[in-house]
Amino acid sequence: MYSGNFAAETEVDQFGTTRVSIGINPFDFGWLLAPGESFQTPEAVLVYSSEGLGGMSRTYHRLYRTRLCRGVHRDKERPILINNWEATYFDFNAGKIEAIAREAAELGIELFVLDDGWFGKRDSDTSSLGDWTVDRGKLPDGLDDLAARVNRLGLQFGLWVEPEMVSPDSDLYRRHPDWCLHVPNRRRTEARNQLILDMSREDVRTYLYEALSDIFRTVPVAYVKWDMNRNMTEIGSALLAPERQTETAHRYILGLYDLMDKLTRAFPHILFESCSGGGGRFDPGMLYYMPQTWTSDDTDAVERLKIQYGTSLVYPISSMGAHVSAVPNHQVGRITPLTTRGDTAMSGNFGYELDLTKLSPEEKSIVKEQVAFYKDIRGLVQTGDFYRLKSPFEGNETAWMFVSDDRKEAIVFYFRVLAEPNGPLRRLKLRGLDLNCNYRVSGFGDCYRGDRLVQIGLPLALPHKDYTSVCFRLTAES
Repeated sequence: MYSGNFAAETEVDQFGTTRVSIGINPFDFGWLLAPGESFQTPEAVLVYSSEGLGGMSRTYHRLYRTRLCRGVHRDKERPILINNWEATYFDFNAGKIEAIAREAAELGIELFVLDDGWFGKRDSDTSSLGDWTVDRGKLPDGLDDLAARVNRLGLQFGLWVEPEMVSPDSDLYRRHPDWCLHVPNRRRTEARNQLILDMSREDVRTYLYEALSDIFRTVPVAYVKWDMNRNMTEIGSALLAPERQTETAHRYILGLYDLMDKLTRAFPHILFESCSGGGGRFDPGMLYYMPQTWTSDDTDAVERLKIQYGTSLVYPISSMGAHVSAVPNHQVGRITPLTTRGDTAMSGNFGYELDLTKLSPEEKSIVKEQVAFYKDIRGLVQTGDFYRLKSPFEGNETAWMFVSDDRKEAIVFYFRVLAEPNGPLRRLKLRGLDLNCNYRVSGFGDCYRGDRLVQIGLPLALPHKDYTSVCFRLTAES
């Protein structure tokens, strides 16, 4: 349960005995412990399962969702959002944002998230990180005015920040060049045109707390996407003595936790989502402060089958952000049906990451149906027992399902990546159902007993095209 550099090792000795260890990575790590002082290592969570990986996953899901995560949002249904990043990138103004938000309101979406580019002089990724004041060129009436306009449309307002970073081209860096991680007389390696603030320093954390608090107190922010978009290099601190420099990376994480703790306690109404170039820092240490994580910047529906399937091995569905993006997909250029993109994204915390104003009337109708459908099922998706049925790592198909605690309700998603000529007849065997209960299945005329659905399965009739998905609901007959 740690967000820093770690090592996980498995060793088998000459007697066939296996030893597994996990903890802080020993590379470039040291800690000077004076007499009478103590050092707390990160906790490790071990799970026993008599039901294989599926049982292990469901135990982790319940533990992390109901015990690790905290705050008022832990047990609440998560809002359906629209994020403007892939719709506009840095090129937007208040009018463009309001136009997207208006479309979102008409489609039933609940939250608008303003992504990167709203602060400093941020017209590209080359400047302004650290300068957390609104860009009056894009938003001449301020962030509070834009949030109020979004709120008047019936949507909550969310905001993207990347507090741990600083751009060399920023007022903050020009004032405090020693505030970033660095080693004297060595180059300061940039990635994405940015450096990393030294979170082990109390003065850095105080600045960030005050800068962010000023925004959260004056703007009706309901959601924050907290990004961290590069790896650490030249891990040194200007305030630590030479013999303590190897403590820097761990002190960074402790400082980060301290800042997050203060902010989440001061603003408990805000739903915080962690992000690190997508899922680069998806761990239970972060989930303690932020109950969900942006699972990956790779939003292609086919790619997401593996990403979300793999993430589900340990992390609850309620922790996985999943959005529908435009086609051709910005990352891989693939064109997938809107229905398939929706079914994939509805298997997590659902949202959209595209320009709603550019959708056709038919596409808007589909989106409206998806939003209404997800509102009906999200309680089951976010808190139900999750069962993986077919692995995208083992073939052309992926399938999973969500089952309610009382096993009276379930929803199944099935995906086929590529069509096959004269393919075999397919049956999908389900799991987690009451074997003695009768279930009515949407799209099928008859009722089926649970034992038949588990042992024999449902026949699948699929259209002859690539990137197909189907979804069906099961309801127990009284």
